Order: sequence, then structure tokens, then C-alpha cells
Amino acid sequence: MGSTLNVVVSNHELAREVLKEKDQHLADRFRDRSTALFSRDGQDLIWADYGAHYVKVRKVCMVELFSPKRLEALRPIREDEVTAMVHSIYNDCTAQGEALTLRKYLGTVAFNNITRLAYGKRFINSQGVIDKQGEQLRSIFSEGMKIVAPLDTLEHIPWLRWMFPLNEKAFAKNEARRNRFTHEIMEEHARASHTPGGKTQQHFCDALVALKDKYDLSNDTIVVLLWDMITAGKDAIAISVEWAMAELVRNPRVLAKAREELDRVVGGERVMSEEDFSRLPYLQCVVKEALRLHPPTPLMLPHRAGAHVRVGGYDLPKGTVVHVNVWAVARDPEVWENPLEFRPERFLESDVDMKGHDFRLLPFGAGRRVCPGAQLGIYLVASMVGNLVHHFEWESKAEIDMRENPGIVTYMKTPLEAVATPRLPDILYKRIPAPI
Repeated sequence: MGSTLNVVVSNHELAREVLKEKDQHLADRFRDRSTALFSRDGQDLIWADYGAHYVKVRKVCMVELFSPKRLEALRPIREDEVTAMVHSIYNDCTAQGEALTLRKYLGTVAFNNITRLAYGKRFINSQGVIDKQGEQLRSIFSEGMKIVAPLDTLEHIPWLRWMFPLNEKAFAKNEARRNRFTHEIMEEHARASHTPGGKTQQHFCDALVALKDKYDLSNDTIVVLLWDMITAGKDAIAISVEWAMAELVRNPRVLAKAREELDRVVGGERVMSEEDFSRLPYLQCVVKEALRLHPPTPLMLPHRAGAHVRVGGYDLPKGTVVHVNVWAVARDPEVWENPLEFRPERFLESDVDMKGHDFRLLPFGAGRRVCPGAQLGIYLVASMVGNLVHHFEWESKAEIDMRENPGIVTYMKTPLEAVATPRLPDILYKRIPAPI
């Protein structure tokens, strides 16, 4: 593209070579002007080059933020938000009796989940009304996208950049708002921990502030790490669940089989919880199959060669940008039987890891740059899909449009609309608030 050498990898053998065998030479990041500024020139995790800083912040994420102990401590938040979603759908479907646009509910639960995990704050109430701080957060995101959107293609054609200069004044203003927003929340947490009876919570904000000296984290790194969490989590979860539900609604056999398992394991007198996952193998296969066919990020974020390297018999000079086409790898007919068919049973027949150890299925990446929040993502998608299937009958009044909306993340081109019919006792549709 332009003056930048880009290489796209589209099969699992080459993906293994890039992400495992030659990983140490291909673990840097390609940063354009906008991502360099957003990440403060790689002071975060997502856009940092591979080196001492990356190793340090990755350790913070793996050992501290996404450890099994912390994820378990934060489970009540996840289950609270899923029951809040069920409650909202129940209220709307019984009042309207019409097809619901599922994306609205999925976006709310994903947004509330990630902001509560990161900041310990719920910005959208049970009526779907967003508060002042939530509006600020969304405004910062939307304004940031407006500033950087025109730059994408030109990042690869340096001699044309003068035609679309980065609006540094607007970016600096938005960056100041981002700093102010984050520091206000950090100060709220600090005050709460120093009040009589106050204690440090398990939220990521509290954890990073508490770990600042132990890991020598700068304020800049804490700010951009928190924004990494929000950026990575706010779209991917909702996208994954919408695609999964679309596949289930258009495949009644699979939907019935998933519901039968839930009825057998969970029953009709309580709601599903994350503790049930180990006894719901078919639900886990449904999640895997949905992520195989519809990875929320079809192209992995760009890797950059830190040195000359040879891949697939080709010489890649230092600075080459390498993209792994996760979407194509997961639909390769040489690897997958009937790859376009939605058939979760394939994962009962053959155990396939999806957290970076099996290069046929890479929704969370692999190698040195594998997503540290993979397990959190799996918990959320499985919990949301499982509760939607358990609580409601689903049908579509029209043919479902399975086209993708192209982009860095792939939403459905036409939002899924389906009729939800409650199937459990009324008492099981109430939200179960978490005290944290």
C-alpha cells in the first residue's frame, strides 16, 4: 500500500510461522500518526513495540488485571450486567410484542461491563439513559474517530500527507479531555480508598494505581492502559454476540440443541451463571463456531518486522507490515470441512483451542501479542449467549441479512431484529445487582 510493504497471511501454516516460529522478529507494531498519538508513542499495551516496556505492561495485564483470581472477584459485575440485559429485553418484548433490535441491548451490556471493570462506574442506567460522565466518554471516542478517520490510507503514502494534515490542535484538545476524564476517576478512587472504612476494590483503575510503584508505571501508561481496555472491549463483545445470535436464529436445530442442554443442566428454576460453563460443552462449541465464522477483528492488528525475516520462502525487509487474515484462516476449506456451515458439533469431534495455541482458530491472536483479555471475552460472550437462549424463544419475521459491514471490526451490515418470547418464570427476569 503506497510506500509501505504490506503482507497478508491467509492460511494457518503461515500464521504459525508469523505468530510462533518467527514471532520474535514480527512482534513490533505498525503505528500511524493517530495511533502513535493515542498511545503516546507506544506507552500502552496494544500499540507498544516488543521490548522491555511491552514485557512489563503485559505482565501487569496477565499476572494482575486478568488473573483468574481477579476475574473471579469481578464475576458479580459481569453477571449483574447480563441479568440487567435480560430484564430490559423482557420488559420491552412483553410490552411491545414486536421484533427487537438486539444490538441496542448488547451494546449497553458490553459498554457497562467494560466501564465497570475498568473504572468501577456504570454510566448507563436500567432505562438506557446515559449519565454526564458517560456522555463525556462517548464524546471523547466519537471526536477522536472524526479526527483520525481521514488519515488511514494516507499513512501509507507519506508524500501525500500534506493534503490531509493531522489536526494537532483538535487532537490535543481531545487528548486533554481524555486525560481530565481519566484523572478525575482515578482521584475519585483514591479518595474512596482513604475514607474511613474505604478499601481498594478489584477494578482495573484501583489495581493499576496500587501497582504503580511495584511495576514502575507512569501516569501516562496507566491512562493509556485503561483506554486500551475500553477500546478493545466496547465493540468486540457486542459484535460477537450479535453474530452468534444471528446464526442461532437462522439455524433452529442448533438453537434447540443449545437450549436443551441449558434446560438439562440449569433447569427452569434459576438463571445460568459462569459456574455452569464447565457443564455446558455445546454452548462453548456454539461460541467457538460463532467466533470462527465471524471474528470481530477479521484482520489482526498489524505486526511490523523489527528485523529482516524470511516467511513462506519470501524475504521480508525490516519495517514490513504483516497482517494475519483471521477471517480467511478460519474459513480455509483445506482445514475445515464445509467451512461456511454453522456447525458447532465440529468442536465436539475435534478439540480446537481458541486462545492462541491452535493456528486454525485465532479470534484472540497468538504468540507474544495474544490478547491478555481472551478469557474475559469468552466469559462475556458465553454468558450473554447462554442467558439469551435460556430465557427466550427467538424467531425472525424476515430473512436475516448475513452481510458484513467492512472495517477494522465487522458489525452485521443490517442489525439483527428478532422476536423474543419469555419462557421461564417471571421471577427469573429480574436484575441481580452486584455490590461492587
